[in-house]
Amino acid sequence: MDSRYTYIEKQYIGRDYIRICIRLIMAAFCFAVYVYERDRDNTVDLFLVVGFGIIGVSILLLFLIQYKTVIENRKIIIDGLWTAKRVVIDLNNIVQVRKATYSRYFFNNPVYNLHKKGSVRFFSSGKDAIVLTDRDGLEYYIGTQRPNEMYLVIQNEMKA
Repeated sequence: MDSRYTYIEKQYIGRDYIRICIRLIMAAFCFAVYVYERDRDNTVDLFLVVGFGIIGVSILLLFLIQYKTVIENRKIIIDGLWTAKRVVIDLNNIVQVRKATYSRYFFNNPVYNLHKKGSVRFFSSGKDAIVLTDRDGLEYYIGTQRPNEMYLVIQNEMKA
């Protein structure tokens, strides 16, 4: 962990296990069609290229950061991918912090700064989230891989 920040966490867009499985099944299908195709013409080679392309993209996505969460100086800073707008949540305006499950669904799409039904959502993978409620009643759902640590750091920052 970087010593300049109280808390830092990076969420990667390609590390969701369900999405990895889907991509690997698609690549396996392409390889199976390539191997078991009886007529060896030039079009069947396309399945081999697509299969390796899917695996190559999957490897690149493992290292692509969707967003970074930093907690410092009574602020939560969520910095997104390339052109995404930086979101700063002031902990002085937060009245409640709780740990929760991000969604009850098995498949959840990665989102950044999604405004939905009175909440703002940040999610990449996993199932846990920290929910912050501000004075206006707006809820911030921040997906995290380390919910206990993030919860304790936010509690300590709010007390300081």
